Amino acid sequence: MKSTALLWLTLIVLATEVAVAQSKPEEVIFPSDGRQLHGFLWKPEGAGPFRAIVWNHGSEKLPGSQPTLANFYNAHSYVFFVPHRRGQGRSPGDYIQDQVALAPAGGRDRRMVELQQAEVDDVIAALTYLKSLPFVDSARIVISGCSYGGIQTLLAGERDLGVRALVPFAPGAMSWEKNQVLQDRLLRAVDLSKAPVLLIQAENDYSLGPIRVLSKEANKKHKEFQSKVYPAFGSGPQDGHWGFCSSATQVWGTDVLAFLDTQMKAR
Repeated sequence: MKSTALLWLTLIVLATEVAVAQSKPEEVIFPSDGRQLHGFLWKPEGAGPFRAIVWNHGSEKLPGSQPTLANFYNAHSYVFFVPHRRGQGRSPGDYIQDQVALAPAGGRDRRMVELQQAEVDDVIAALTYLKSLPFVDSARIVISGCSYGGIQTLLAGERDLGVRALVPFAPGAMSWEKNQVLQDRLLRAVDLSKAPVLLIQAENDYSLGPIRVLSKEANKKHKEFQSKVYPAFGSGPQDGHWGFCSSATQVWGTDVLAFLDTQMKAR
């Protein structure tokens, strides 16, 4: 009897996993700064209203729809939205890395930060679109992202957007050691943050400067700020950077969900 019950339980779990794996996103279009930007919207089963996450992709030219992350968050009743910022993925505009490369060598650090600041408008436009959806609980939205997307998460967090939390992964870790302008700008973003922050990195990321320096600044300014360095993930810094952000939900997922649950319950 016990073995039969266990078999049925296993089959139910497998069926659930298959159903989640077969879910598909909706491609949507939303306006930002005169452009029609594209994004991928993943919705859990049911009518909602659901909690939601705006996920900020990194510097990759083709960010895709992030199915691994989407399936993880959908399984925990979060709408998951992947907006493509200007010039990346399916959104029109000039690719940010090409624009940085066109700047004089001595001005590329500052140019990168200027472009990051301009693209915050795209994140806010994505948030505005998400809030307009009837199945989204507009009072329970989180902004998260990795690498360049971690930068975007912190910069957007300076604005009074009414989001419940910010979860940046590895913000600027690939650029950190050689870009003092970026370091200064993210220190300011921490000082001005309007929502609780959970900053996450893996030990084998390109640089742990972001988590060390920004955590120290947040502590000095008495901000609502948590951080955690996880053990090395994969076999090198790219695994510890993008691979950790985008696929290691079994490593950081429980901690992130617990943090978000706390913030969702907060007034």
